Amino acid sequence: MQLLSRLALVGLLMAAAPLWAQTDSTIVDTVTGGDASADTSGQGDGTAAEPLTQEELAKAEALPPVFEDQEEWEAFATRVTAALQSGRASNAVFADLRSELADWRDIFLDRESVNADRIATLTAQIAALGPVPDSGEEDLRVAARRTNLNAELDQLQAPAILAAEAHTQANGLIGEIDNLIRDRQAEQYAERSQSPLNPTGWGGALSGVSDAIRAVRSEVLEQTNNPSRWASFNDRLPAILALLAVAMVLVLRGRSWIRRLGTALEARTQRGQGVVRFVLSLGQVILPVLGLAALSQALLLTGMAGRRLTTLIEALPQIGLFPILAHWLAGLLLPRVEVDDHPLGLSTEVSTKAHRQFVLLGYAQAAFAFGQLFATTNGLSAVSQSVLLFPLGAALAWVLYWLGHSLRRVRTDEEEDAPRSFRQTLRGFLSIGLKMAAVIGVVAAAIGYAYAIDALVFPAANTLYLLGLLLLLQRLSVDTYTLLSKSENGAQDALMPVLIGFLLVALSLPVLAIIWGAQLTDLTELWTRFQEGFAVGETRISPTSFLLFAVIFVVGYTVTRLFQAALRTTVLPRTNLDLGAQNAIVAGLGYVGIFVAAIIAITMAGIDLSGLAIVAGALSVGIGFGLQNIVSNFVAGIILLIERPISEGDWIEVGDRMGYVRGISVRSTRIETFDRTDVIIPNADLVSGQVTNWTRGNSVGRVIVPVGVAYGTDTDKVTEILKDIAESHPMVLMNPAPGVLFRGFGADSLDFEIRAILRDVNWVMAVHSDMNHQINKRFAEAGIEIPFAQRDVWLRNPETLRDAAGSANPAPDADDKDSAT
Repeated sequence: MQLLSRLALVGLLMAAAPLWAQTDSTIVDTVTGGDASADTSGQGDGTAAEPLTQEELAKAEALPPVFEDQEEWEAFATRVTAALQSGRASNAVFADLRSELADWRDIFLDRESVNADRIATLTAQIAALGPVPDSGEEDLRVAARRTNLNAELDQLQAPAILAAEAHTQANGLIGEIDNLIRDRQAEQYAERSQSPLNPTGWGGALSGVSDAIRAVRSEVLEQTNNPSRWASFNDRLPAILALLAVAMVLVLRGRSWIRRLGTALEARTQRGQGVVRFVLSLGQVILPVLGLAALSQALLLTGMAGRRLTTLIEALPQIGLFPILAHWLAGLLLPRVEVDDHPLGLSTEVSTKAHRQFVLLGYAQAAFAFGQLFATTNGLSAVSQSVLLFPLGAALAWVLYWLGHSLRRVRTDEEEDAPRSFRQTLRGFLSIGLKMAAVIGVVAAAIGYAYAIDALVFPAANTLYLLGLLLLLQRLSVDTYTLLSKSENGAQDALMPVLIGFLLVALSLPVLAIIWGAQLTDLTELWTRFQEGFAVGETRISPTSFLLFAVIFVVGYTVTRLFQAALRTTVLPRTNLDLGAQNAIVAGLGYVGIFVAAIIAITMAGIDLSGLAIVAGALSVGIGFGLQNIVSNFVAGIILLIERPISEGDWIEVGDRMGYVRGISVRSTRIETFDRTDVIIPNADLVSGQVTNWTRGNSVGRVIVPVGVAYGTDTDKVTEILKDIAESHPMVLMNPAPGVLFRGFGADSLDFEIRAILRDVNWVMAVHSDMNHQINKRFAEAGIEIPFAQRDVWLRNPETLRDAAGSANPAPDADDKDSAT
């Protein structure tokens, strides 16, 4: 089965390949209306156009440009092509060029629809003229009109065709730049230099770091020796002191203030404590970051930092964000006190240990990021950077490894026999991934791959922050739902928190890709491709068209349901139609409304269903073989709604099933039996089988009550009593009058029957019981016996039984009699 499924998948991809290959060409076809005259090759039959002569080329160059900025675009495209061919520009330069190319591409994409309405009109006019006769003889007026329309169409199509060509060119140049940057990044990660453990490189690294420190010191001394700097410093001293005071207070006391405030508010809050706790905890991030920003600004205001130290000071809030986030996440996800429901399912001891390791991880990341920035700012050599960053990276990997070890799946004795939860399984995989990233990163860096820690260990640590934030947001959604729904346990089984969780995971995927080395340009390119959509045949499906389809269909569906509700509750109850007819009308209008809404949505979205004819044919084959029962039930449901042999509320009997019809859908009918159980019957069985409808048209029905009397009873008197019982019951109709029949001579009794027509056959069992009670009472008063079956048993040789009984029980002797007494 696996082999067959794989072969089917390969076949599907091969069948879909031509559709994807037509993506670019479909743009031109859509804009030009699919007319043969829009063929950019010059011939509609696929043959190459004849090359233009020099005179024609000169005329074409003499024509005014289609767009005002066409010359600017051509010059820019030439410059980008030259940069790609030389390959000497930096990644930053190529990133700027790519950004500008993306802007041009968006412009050309908008221009591809220029003159679209007029082109559609001309295409319809040319189609109205009909094809050129095979004989070639055509009215001169028609031929002249066709020529003029084709010339005008060619002129109007030129901007769209050239815009599509420019769009393709810009798209290709963007792809070339992306491939070049990607190749450079791969070469950088695969480049192997001298191992940082090689002592021969330690001296150069120490010398480079010393030179860098001296350079920073010399820049600072240069600024301090400048009298103008001191004058500016004295003027800014109050602001500097104020910023330093704010920084010290926010960094040192901000987190503790927020914790105290949270404890006080939680004690006063009865509901929504989780929401309050999360919102207040954000202050543990915001206040310290503001403090670091104030500290950075205060140091910059002194004016004493040189160029290199200024770069390090400006990055202080970003670098300090690592330990701040580590403190925040560890406090919420890894509490050091015992809690009822631990976010990660850890014991208090393990959680406390992991808390310390997570905080230490944040400081290790900050140290590594600072060392990396210091090495880059001071231009250290590759060997010096490797020697400087290796101990910092090794410390980061060590903390990451032991944190992953603490997060491993630990099961208590009570949990050994219980199935694994999703949280435990995810925690186990996360533990393995963190430890593998730490080990592989350190080993690769030790053998000379300088960017291994930056490519493996640092992203793995950042992934922890992202996963922790996702978990907190998921818990926040659950707490918010609980607060809004006013139900403590309602969020456990609700669908909305689950959908929010899936949405959060989907939104985090681009961030996760950037963490692991994806370029922002790659994500923007994917988003652009997604916005452009994909082609199915000659139909282009984009998110915009799909969203338009969804909105129109939802509006049509809502209008249909509102119209159904108005008919069911306001219009139809005032008519003379029975309940079954009303339900049939409402259901039929519902199906028609949904079908019309789908057709309108498809038309407004611009989806051409003619290109899906092959797919529809394949689906028809599948319907014929695999879905025939469903289609049969669907058609039968429509027949039931139109002919209405049964309606909701009818008492019907199908086979050995009897009950009331409670619902008729397009696939099946639901019957509620007398013992209050639901029976689902396919509609095909109701149409093709035998169905007894006891209440079809009206509720009048007959009851038959059989009774027997003893032989020798006066039959006329019995008939008189039974007829009086039937006529005196309030549910029995007098027209036709009830009757009493003397059915015959039974084995033990004279058999009679009461036959009466009831006003409502639904009461037949109750009427039957009432008549039986009256029969028993009246017969007892009249002395009429109701016989029961009796049998007389005759023995042919009774003396044989007496002899056998005597031999089995002999008379006791004298001794036995004495002992018995």
